[in-house]
Amino acid sequence: MGKKLYIETVGCQMNVLDSEMVVASLRHHGYELTGAPRWADAILFNTCSVRQHAEDKVYSALGTLKQLKRQRPDCVIGVLGCMAQKDQRKIFERAPYVDLVVGPGQLHQIPKLIERARRERTRQVAVSLDRTSGSADAIRRSHETFDPLRDPSMRPTPFQAYLRIQIGCDKFCTYCVVPNTRGPEQGRAPGEIVAEARVLADQGCREVTLLGQTVNSYRYVEGEKTTRLSDLLESVAQVDGIERIKFVTNYPLDMTDDLLDAVRELPKCSPYLHVPLQSGSDAVLRRMKRGYTVAQYDEMMQRIGERLPQAAVASDFIVGFCGETEEDFEQTMEAVRRYRFKNSFIFKYSERPGTKAAARIPDDVPYEVKQRRNRELLALQNAISEEDNQRFIGEKVEVLVEGPSKAARQKGASGPQMQLTGRTLCDRIVVFDGNERQIGHFLPVVIYEANAHTLFGEVVTGEYCHDGGAVPLSLP
Repeated sequence: MGKKLYIETVGCQMNVLDSEMVVASLRHHGYELTGAPRWADAILFNTCSVRQHAEDKVYSALGTLKQLKRQRPDCVIGVLGCMAQKDQRKIFERAPYVDLVVGPGQLHQIPKLIERARRERTRQVAVSLDRTSGSADAIRRSHETFDPLRDPSMRPTPFQAYLRIQIGCDKFCTYCVVPNTRGPEQGRAPGEIVAEARVLADQGCREVTLLGQTVNSYRYVEGEKTTRLSDLLESVAQVDGIERIKFVTNYPLDMTDDLLDAVRELPKCSPYLHVPLQSGSDAVLRRMKRGYTVAQYDEMMQRIGERLPQAAVASDFIVGFCGETEEDFEQTMEAVRRYRFKNSFIFKYSERPGTKAAARIPDDVPYEVKQRRNRELLALQNAISEEDNQRFIGEKVEVLVEGPSKAARQKGASGPQMQLTGRTLCDRIVVFDGNERQIGHFLPVVIYEANAHTLFGEVVTGEYCHDGGAVPLSLP
């Protein structure tokens, strides 16, 4: 009888990909997934440290396992990822029944660490060097964790996958823990990336999203040859079976003309560009140490508009950062009005221990002010998104069908006919009625309704998309 594994993932796309690789590795060691911790031989939490709420969620979940550990001492409980790298042995102080703490750079060691913890009944700690605890080369090596194992069952859909091209970050924004938890910026070898794209295509994947903390900063130097993200996109686009390519998240100063030209010229590349602005105030951007001004971001947006007029640009914002005044916040509101982002991910500032902001800049914006600014900015962005989505009404879009819609899943819909969801080339969500045979195919859909977050449409029967994969609406 196989051993049972329960894994819970908190945080970004990087964490989702890390969990997929951990599960693939443990499957090779005889583990099967279970949906309930009480049946598991190993319970793992893959964690995030970007916001306090994410850490609180993990510590709360760990608190529920104290009694289970007493009843089943052979069950191994592990904390993985960024919180493990940041807190390290502090985790044992808050939850002494945890057996292992593993940073993002040591995830490939998990199978042997689990077995050692069970066999020796000792705590296991495997983390990377911090940014000042060794030579630059030793620090880089301690963060390397490129594991080629993939597990389609761990993906949101088997037709879409994340593909890591870069780890770490060297930007050192004052609010961010990532340079410390994921180490120096390092690009993977392009040959490895293309080979992994072929593996994903062989597994039935139709769309890949290239991942990096600042993905468009990607550079790989081999001898006299330097591979940029634009070059990498051309190589991945040649992989048979991969029909769409996206990449996140971008850094404004690295949005180069060669990259925009590649997106324009490669039909498989999505003109969806996630480029965080974070604030519309130069004073706040300086305190954040973002490295650019609003004028430089504006110049980038102008170049995007000239080279990719059909592009959908999304952004991130932090409201209530240290010292943010009402005037600063209004400048952020004005930036959103001016740029009309497809969508924005908006967060209230959360002071993170170990960052320069926590050490040097007082977190002086009251929480209720952060809440208000968050609501106001979100309302503005939603109004813009809804207004812009109205232009799709009556238009035909190509949709990669992901599976049952959220409403269909909540209702427990089954059978051949159901409400489906998918995404356009520009990453817009589309909901429509269809059948299960259409999942994983590209379909032409005419839009008849739209709100801020979703387009609603009908499948155009009798037409086929570029992959020849359109399927009749009704089963024969």
